[in-house]
Amino acid sequence: MKLLPENIRVLYFANDYVEPYVEIITVKDSKRRLSVCSSESSELEEHEDHLEGDNVLPVLTTHSELLNDHHLQKLVAQMPARTQGYPWQLVYSTAIHGSSLKTLYRNMAGLDSPVLLVVKDMYKKVFGAFCSDPFKVSKYWYGTGETFLFTFNPEFQVYRSSGENCYFVSGNIESLQFGSGGSGFGLWLDADLYHGASFSCPTFHNAPLSTHEDFIIQDVEVWTVQS
Repeated sequence: MKLLPENIRVLYFANDYVEPYVEIITVKDSKRRLSVCSSESSELEEHEDHLEGDNVLPVLTTHSELLNDHHLQKLVAQMPARTQGYPWQLVYSTAIHGSSLKTLYRNMAGLDSPVLLVVKDMYKKVFGAFCSDPFKVSKYWYGTGETFLFTFNPEFQVYRSSGENCYFVSGNIESLQFGSGGSGFGLWLDADLYHGASFSCPTFHNAPLSTHEDFIIQDVEVWTVQS
């Protein structure tokens, strides 16, 4: 049997809910990013500490109605290194495009870059999710270990993959959801982007992101970072 070069790794992913696939990457790439359900906690902590020290705000190509400098400073420190140094582009906004999950999906058609979902509810709480993949309709759960939930209620908190399952993101025409495996989703938005919910879930071991598990959505923005 012919051995692979030492700088090459072959990753195979499969379970009942995620479509099976094989990925061939270099050792350098594998260290640079998290694969599905990976838990590179030490590298993440080192990366986060480094970014917190830099204290560099990202450049937004469009004004955000939901994010201020404090939000940006905290969020950019948690995002993968491959997203650093690039402008943030607004892909979807309820203020501009109306409240429609279908429009949100349509605006991301053809997009191939990480996305940041930001929600503001009627309780004036800001929270959301970062995903390694654009949101889409899919019968399978998708995303990688880079996906995380966050909240500014009351202080900034990030909930990363627990490694317990791979239920990162799932989208259909009726809803968009993040995290599962328990009695509720980590974050759930309905088709009209009007009703939402957030429960503790095994995927992220998160607390509810808002002050109430069920909430009314005021505004939504989705940003992408294209390198």
